[in-house]
Amino acid sequence: MIDLSSEQILTFSDARKLLPKRRGGKRPDISTLYRWCQVGLRGVRLEFIKIGGQTCTSIEALQRFFDALSTPTNGKGHPTTRSRSKHNDHVEKELVDEGI
Repeated sequence: MIDLSSEQILTFSDARKLLPKRRGGKRPDISTLYRWCQVGLRGVRLEFIKIGGQTCTSIEALQRFFDALSTPTNGKGHPTTRSRSKHNDHVEKELVDEGI
């Protein structure tokens, strides 16, 4: 979820400018950002927020989106055993740190 108080909000037009160029030297179209929000990509959806009728996202939401897409999967959209194990170890450490 996008937090207006701590994240850098971007219009889709501005967010598009931050994305790397693809083949042919063009950046992804704004419609691609809308599709990532509505339909998603490989089961991951880009977070967005409506501000004054304008659809926006944030740099942090883009980072979370691409991080989720970069997580190794087993081809079925599920994390691999290794990445799941690493995640579980991280969660367990957080619980111990919290005294739970």
